[in-house]
Amino acid sequence: MSSQEFRHIVRIAGKDIPGTKKTIIGISQVKGMGYNFAKSILDILKINPNSNVGFLTESQVEEIEKAMRNPSSVNIPSWFLNRRKDIDTGNDLHLITSDIDFNVRNDVEREKGMNSWRGFRHTYGLKVRGQRTRTTGRKGGAVGVRKGGKVLPAGAPAEGAAAPASEKGAAAPAAAPASEKGAAAPAAAKGAAAPAKDSKPAPAKPAAEKKAK
Repeated sequence: MSSQEFRHIVRIAGKDIPGTKKTIIGISQVKGMGYNFAKSILDILKINPNSNVGFLTESQVEEIEKAMRNPSSVNIPSWFLNRRKDIDTGNDLHLITSDIDFNVRNDVEREKGMNSWRGFRHTYGLKVRGQRTRTTGRKGGAVGVRKGGKVLPAGAPAEGAAAPASEKGAAAPAAAPASEKGAAAPAAAKGAAAPAKDSKPAPAKPAAEKKAK
């Protein structure tokens, strides 16, 4: 093939695939298409899986899309499909792209509307398929001891908070007596120390007078 026939972007089943990728890798990028499923389709359609996607012709792209949406048309076995015995139609289907999310959402809503056990588990966001929930599937913040801070009694103001006006007014008189006591204490100490100094020479005076006599 000439370089003019090469396409840098090829749209397959609503997804843009770079033309430089291998065909089997490009097809497996479509949601719902695995590597083995893509390999089986390319083998049935006789397309080289190692060729680049950009070299696919329009007819080949249409054949690939048709096989992806209706695998039974190219004799893909039913056990290879991802939605067997559909609850609405009873047929074996293979869902791709946005059809997968749409059908899964409808299945969950149907379970909730039936009030089944699976529906309750979906409603409360719990595991549905019998997994353990003791150590996994936890949601929310961590539970534990909160570090830092002190536990204050009820009604006590926090540290750094301004005291009420009533408490400030009551604290002023209490501080005044303390200052008076502090001022009186040094004065009493000085008065007690003065007589102690005068009492030392007092006994010496009578002795000197006796000697003079």
